[in-house]
Amino acid sequence: MTDFPRPWMDHYDREVDPHITYENIPIFGYLDRAADNFPKRKAIIFRNWSMSYRKLREQSEVIAANLRHLGLQPGERISIMLPNLPQTILSYWGALKSGAVVVMTNPLYMEKELIHQINDAGCRFMIVLDHLWPKIKSVQDRLPGVEKFIVTSISDCLALPLNLLYKIKAKKENLFTDVPVDGSRVVRWKPLTKGDERISRPPADPRKDLALLQYTGGTTGISKGVMITHRNMTANVQQCHAILHTLGREHQSFLDILPFFHIYGLTVGLNLPTSIGATMLPVPRFVPQDLIKVIKATKPTIFPGAPAVYAAILHQKNIDPADFKSLKVCVSGSAPIPVETMREFTRLTESEIVEGYGLTEASPATHFNPLTGVKKPGSIGLPLPGTDSRIVDMDVGQINMPPGKKGELIVRGPQVMSGYWQRPDETANVLRNGWLYTGDIATMDEEGYFTIVDRKKDLIISSGYNIYPREIDEVLHEHPKIKDAVAVGIPHASRGEIVKVYVVLHEGQEMTKSEVIAWCRQKLAKYKLPRQVEFRTELPKTMVGKVLRRALRAEEAEKAEARAARRAARKAAGLPAGAADDEPTDDNTESSDLD
Repeated sequence: MTDFPRPWMDHYDREVDPHITYENIPIFGYLDRAADNFPKRKAIIFRNWSMSYRKLREQSEVIAANLRHLGLQPGERISIMLPNLPQTILSYWGALKSGAVVVMTNPLYMEKELIHQINDAGCRFMIVLDHLWPKIKSVQDRLPGVEKFIVTSISDCLALPLNLLYKIKAKKENLFTDVPVDGSRVVRWKPLTKGDERISRPPADPRKDLALLQYTGGTTGISKGVMITHRNMTANVQQCHAILHTLGREHQSFLDILPFFHIYGLTVGLNLPTSIGATMLPVPRFVPQDLIKVIKATKPTIFPGAPAVYAAILHQKNIDPADFKSLKVCVSGSAPIPVETMREFTRLTESEIVEGYGLTEASPATHFNPLTGVKKPGSIGLPLPGTDSRIVDMDVGQINMPPGKKGELIVRGPQVMSGYWQRPDETANVLRNGWLYTGDIATMDEEGYFTIVDRKKDLIISSGYNIYPREIDEVLHEHPKIKDAVAVGIPHASRGEIVKVYVVLHEGQEMTKSEVIAWCRQKLAKYKLPRQVEFRTELPKTMVGKVLRRALRAEEAEKAEARAARRAARKAAGLPAGAADDEPTDDNTESSDLD
């Protein structure tokens, strides 16, 4: 491949050094540094409990020693299946200091997902919350490789009197879970934090030794373990330092609502704050009104969030902008944020949202808008220092596309994964000649700002036209009655696919399908207009607010199969086809106006 222009180099903030000399240290080297530089500073504050950086390092190393005594060896995998709690942070650093590889596990996983991840990773140990034990119990026999289940409770990270009151409340509200601790396969968390022996085992080579097996969302059916080394993560932290250059100048506190089991939450909510000696404020459950109360009480300065989180706050009644005065930077990622959401949140809270982009395979950040320079609404910004980025054709993936032209976004840099766990063929498909093929369709303008258009797999092809669903999503989000919306391509006999939109209205609002179409008609070309509209009370989303288009497509596929089965049954019985058995129609618009 020939060289290519890097116009973004001229548009970094002047404080940003585009050339980083990377430290070759383990990711927990940042914890050690914070403990040395800020020993008495609060590392974690949770309800009425807190822990200093010096104590966090000590406790992590005690946990590491106890994990080794229980039998966990360097290089072996340990699952951490917890919401955002102090124990999650302690378990993470303790496991890494023991030399183990961490597998962050979503507590909301269903049985099939849980069994696949734990067995695929070959986890020997699991650290779980007692509330989750019924789920673990139901699959325990199908996790033969797990030798130890270490069980903790929310009360384990509360001080007197809240720890006792929590237990009373849990029993009163039937939240108490009786875990059959046997001291052998099922053990308690508390003893893991006791003892005088400490271990901190550095990796032999941070560039090669794995720190994390982070499982992807499984957009192709089965989730894959992304192999992330210590170097991948430390490089990404240093890149974030460079682009968010003001963060380390004074003491910051991070509002940790994004789940640590998601790579975005892990990096910006745990690794990054630890690296600058910031205070972490873990929030285990997202309830908008409760979160606003936490912001008011704790006064965080940094708010890493997702579009769904910011939108949910905007939907609350009687918001007092004064509650958000402590916020200095809000970082948005995990999914494209609608421009209208960004503008409204900034207007209401007077705190600016810096939008970025990343993916699990890149640890995860690859792009950010400048912290103090020009931010372009709807853009993911500039490649991080030390990251190369290109837009290439979607057929061969080799030809550089000119500014403004759509193509597949590819990236390379020290944060890019070493590959997929035990999947060499799939690794070769996305890692080519040193470049990570993201599967996202994007553009780059003449100044080096990138904009995500859509997922390559989400592209809708209708009657030969390429339709990018995100463009339709943005139009729908602009309507004052619409709270949430998403466009999906569904199969159609003559057109190949047609656009269907799923719409969630604000409480108390009413809207017809024709009104949705009419709104889109004002802003979209005819071939992009939705052919079907479905109103819903909510959309299927991931924990970080990314709409699961694949789930909606799967629903439509099931409907299509049901229609086909009914047609076959009626035909076999010699009956004419029923109206409900036909292909999807353009029943929400006047077909003559759209053809």
